[in-house]
Amino acid sequence: MKSLIGAVVGAFCVATPALAETPAAIVEDVQGKVDGIAFMDYVAPGKIIKLGPKASITLSYLKSCQRETISEGVVLVGTEQSTVQLGEVKREKVPCDTNAAKLSEREANQSAATTFRTMRSDAKGAPAKLPTLYGIAPLVQAKSGSTLVIERTDGKEPTITVLLKNEVMIGGKFYDFAKAGKSLTPGGSYLAILGAKRFAFQVDASATSSPTPIVGRLLRLE
Repeated sequence: MKSLIGAVVGAFCVATPALAETPAAIVEDVQGKVDGIAFMDYVAPGKIIKLGPKASITLSYLKSCQRETISEGVVLVGTEQSTVQLGEVKREKVPCDTNAAKLSEREANQSAATTFRTMRSDAKGAPAKLPTLYGIAPLVQAKSGSTLVIERTDGKEPTITVLLKNEVMIGGKFYDFAKAGKSLTPGGSYLAILGAKRFAFQVDASATSSPTPIVGRLLRLE
């Protein structure tokens, strides 16, 4: 079996060109022996992952909203889904919005008022759909040591202010509202403030407190 896995890995290495290190997916879960991969790691296209006996990994793709649970074998990370040899993969499409996954530089440098105004209308002046989270407890990627402020923009709600101390961060770079026992309101529109950065987003009206795939509630501010 080891020689067979080695042959598959070799074939993947030959077939896979060098690709940019832009994250394609995030690791939602790791079970068993999986070398070099940990919970909440980002993986780029071309990454090869070897799963030991009875090991499994769950990947959520940022672009395609595909969520994969892969058991054993060898995994080649793609741009929208994985290629799996000698193992099993179960895929499901989950609610997510790729616009909510990464804050653009243009949005980052705008003032709060400008950001909210431009996000609310498109080029023709029609109402625009804000980037949407599909869970009421965001998972925010931000720099440890900074201060995160969440303000509701379409109604009255207490402002949430969080000091992103290292001890409350996952891996030093993620703050999980669910783990902290904090949540937002389904259907609400919000502004995330992180230093000079401003990011308008909304929570889907059907969002609940039930466990939600990470990719559906991920807000990457750094």
